[in-house]
Amino acid sequence: MTGPEPVVLPAVSVFGLHVCIGENVIVQNVSFAVPRGAIVGLLGPSGCGKTTLLRSVVGIQPCTAGHVQVLGFPAGSRVLRTRVGYVTQAPSVYPDLTVLENLRYFSAALGMRGWRREDAVVRVVKLVDLAEYADKPVAWLSGGQYSRVSLAVALLGSPELLVMDEPTVGLDPLVRRELWTVFRRLADDGTTLLVSSHVMDEADHCDRLLLMRSGRLLASAGRDEVLEYTGCETVENAFLDLVTASAALQAAGDRAPVARVPAPLLTDESADADRPYFSSGARC
Repeated sequence: MTGPEPVVLPAVSVFGLHVCIGENVIVQNVSFAVPRGAIVGLLGPSGCGKTTLLRSVVGIQPCTAGHVQVLGFPAGSRVLRTRVGYVTQAPSVYPDLTVLENLRYFSAALGMRGWRREDAVVRVVKLVDLAEYADKPVAWLSGGQYSRVSLAVALLGSPELLVMDEPTVGLDPLVRRELWTVFRRLADDGTTLLVSSHVMDEADHCDRLLLMRSGRLLASAGRDEVLEYTGCETVENAFLDLVTASAALQAAGDRAPVARVPAPLLTDESADADRPYFSSGARC
């Protein structure tokens, strides 16, 4: 007789998260889960709180209230140091060093030495298709190649979770497509990706979406579920309809989120990371 299958916790569980900076409320009562091995897109306009939310997930942003758990540990735990990779909006590499010099420097900072360090460098150069540019100074590279160097640095520790803040911003459509091909390859190999963007058509590359506006989460669902729920043909139109519905509820004086499907209590190990959530109960 076989026992029950072990419970697989989400890669990220966020429940009731509030973040205030000074007197400004940046993130308001946000709850969601990120399933393992998926690409999850955090989509919303600039200034809506995406970066603050991602900083909370990687453990460098103090939380005013709520709970963030990453790979079964509190966000920012020392044990997560090499298990979580983080690509910031600002370049995280030295432009006057070559690609290889940057990678050797950052791998040493992770405590890698000798053959282990060289193996890690060779592995990530291959992963992000940078072999042709390995001996060139980063300052000589194009925007897309520059982004791939930052991505390579984040991959040095073979992270189980990769958090990326607007990694394709400012890049032309062809380069963006090439980067998303790399992201999909990583996910197919088992890495979980949490990627923020203000470009709504990037939803097509994601397994699941988190739609955010003014510090609040409007939806946590698959792309097709978002379109079915709103009756829209594009994620951009669906997002606008969800914003309108949310504003209508607030104008009516009902500021408590009403879920069409109840949001899971993500501190519960039985929580289903695939369960859809919408902040508005009314069909748009």
